[in-house]
Amino acid sequence: MSDSTGCKVLLTALVVAIIMGGLGFAVGFLTHTVLVADAPVVASTAIVQVTATPLPIEDSPTPPPATEGASPTIEPEAEPTAAPTIEIPPETGDSFDVFWEAWDLIQRDYYGDLPTEDEMTYGAIRGALNTLDDPFTAFIEPRMAEVNREDDTGTFEGIGAYVTMRDGRLYIVSTFEGQPAEQAGLRRDDLVLEVDGTPIENMSIYEAISLIRGPAGTPVQLTILREGQEPFDVEIVRASIDIPVVESELREDGVAYVQLLDFSSDASIKLSDALEEMLSQDPEGLILDLRGNPGGWLNEAVLVSGLFLPQNELILLERFKDGTQRPYTSPNEPVAPDIPMVVLVDGGSASASEIVAGALQDHDRAVLIGEKTFGKGSVQWPHELSNGAELRVTVARWFTPDDRAIHGEGLEPDITVELTQEDLDAELDPQLDRAVEYLLTGE
Repeated sequence: MSDSTGCKVLLTALVVAIIMGGLGFAVGFLTHTVLVADAPVVASTAIVQVTATPLPIEDSPTPPPATEGASPTIEPEAEPTAAPTIEIPPETGDSFDVFWEAWDLIQRDYYGDLPTEDEMTYGAIRGALNTLDDPFTAFIEPRMAEVNREDDTGTFEGIGAYVTMRDGRLYIVSTFEGQPAEQAGLRRDDLVLEVDGTPIENMSIYEAISLIRGPAGTPVQLTILREGQEPFDVEIVRASIDIPVVESELREDGVAYVQLLDFSSDASIKLSDALEEMLSQDPEGLILDLRGNPGGWLNEAVLVSGLFLPQNELILLERFKDGTQRPYTSPNEPVAPDIPMVVLVDGGSASASEIVAGALQDHDRAVLIGEKTFGKGSVQWPHELSNGAELRVTVARWFTPDDRAIHGEGLEPDITVELTQEDLDAELDPQLDRAVEYLLTGE
């Protein structure tokens, strides 16, 4: 088989997945991703030139018989369509020939504009990924891939909110204090139906985010559905956002509080600095707040766990499809090995947050208080493609030190405390209050 023919067969293998699975988007949560920071970045040189899902071709209706004495109707000849955009390969004798047969008919007969080569390529990749039934294996177009890389620098331009995708629908997880989303009144669990009039249900989270983001100073209109209300529109002016990573304080009651908002590339360093400063003041106990933290780099989760656990303590097990596994252990001496500790979690605590919470819970190092976590126990490797796009591929599942599988299950807190919208409206935080009570009383 020649290289050309082999390439066409490979491309056809991707494209036929569209027929099998449709053109749907790979549902993800960018925000809910465990990435391997030291994973090799692999550039693929093949750009798949394929097309959107072929539409069904209906049989032409049989013309009615001519009425006696009347002349038969002659339909005007259709204007010639544009030349085909894809060269159809010769038949190979396998099932992929059916796709090319169908696409040849589309190129020849379709009444309308054919998609561009990029649209066909990206649509084919998404269709193929959709057959995997894994929302975390996802294709990200070049523009959005660049936005994601921008996140790791600590700043971006947008509305200032964490979001997640649940069952193909985009929800607000939390808003950054003082940023446009909060100022516009967005709340946790608000459902985003449309962005500038474009429905986003069943988009990938990356594509939905790309519609919401944009240059600072420009407006974006979100159509929001809030429980108990009719849908309403909110116009938000985007801003340049500094991503908060660590916020900390020593409370008047003597309890040290530190919130970790993201597992970016320097999260463990920033958290270590905050811990050392607070521990120098001899606090009564420590609260690590991971609520709404969507995750990030796997190695940062390991480093963060190691701030509280003895060196060489098991943090997680990573298992691959060939049956091999890789243990991760705490690499350094801990910064806070002994201080009484509570970890706050909720449904927005995902992936890397769950690695840390699960390790501290299994080793009886901390008590978990709050609500059940998100339940993302898979690991993705990001591959940068030759045109700047990114392909995130699920390569493993991870398990807690006690070999617990949390994917799709989440972590159950040791002490369950709900946080309601009424609490938020009244500026109350019963989860934090319960954590302080536990540290001060031991109960």
